[in-house]
Amino acid sequence: MTALTLERTLIGMVHLAPLPGSPRWGGAMARVLEAALADARALIQGGVDALLVENYGDAPFTAGRVEPATVAAMAVVAAELRRAFPRALLGVNVLKNDARAALAVAAAAGGRFIRVNVHAGAVVADQGIVQTDAYHTLRDRRLLGAEVAIFADVGGKHAMPLVPVELEQTARDLVHRGLADALVVSGRATGEATPIAEVKRVRGAVPDVPLLVASGVTPETVAELLSVADGIIVGTYVKHRGDVRQAVDPARVEKLVAAARRR
Repeated sequence: MTALTLERTLIGMVHLAPLPGSPRWGGAMARVLEAALADARALIQGGVDALLVENYGDAPFTAGRVEPATVAAMAVVAAELRRAFPRALLGVNVLKNDARAALAVAAAAGGRFIRVNVHAGAVVADQGIVQTDAYHTLRDRRLLGAEVAIFADVGGKHAMPLVPVELEQTARDLVHRGLADALVVSGRATGEATPIAEVKRVRGAVPDVPLLVASGVTPETVAELLSVADGIIVGTYVKHRGDVRQAVDPARVEKLVAAARRR
């Protein structure tokens, strides 16, 4: 497993505009880079510790491997973020579940972690059946010699398990059989609040594993969530008017960070 210390860590989402080859691709990587750098700057200047870059604009997503153009574009963006914000932790998530592509981008651009939506088992999502590729992901990491941590979702958004599995068992399987370095608990959909009860259940199942909360975090809930979890991943709240489709709002970032840092 790859060690990465998380202590009240605040990770801000950099939701990318549509990339080359996706249905809503606008035809100019310069605009994609400009928007990504602007959002990242607002997040870092507002006080977040890390950035998580994601091809959010590429919907609809594939259940399997993404196209080479997606990997190339994300590597370009990730490298620019790494250059512009060298002190910030950088992570990569390739939707819906291409962990091997995320790992390749992180290894090439200096990323420290990847997020994997389905690292154990299988789920039914809008992409159909999405299932683990942990076998190849872990072997790729070994072959690349990459010090890149795996943040694995317990359940995940916009999806349901193919068969019923207790949350605690999923958490244990992710850690002990999938060798995940940290676990992520989120709400049922983007921007939906994460139930604190589920965060506590996962914490109880694997008490020594870093734990993050990844949806619906607000200044009103962040303190309670951080009393159980080691960090948060925030995307929707920090956008203008709380609209995930908008740019990052510096005032909202500062408000959330102030609430998170308050003891």
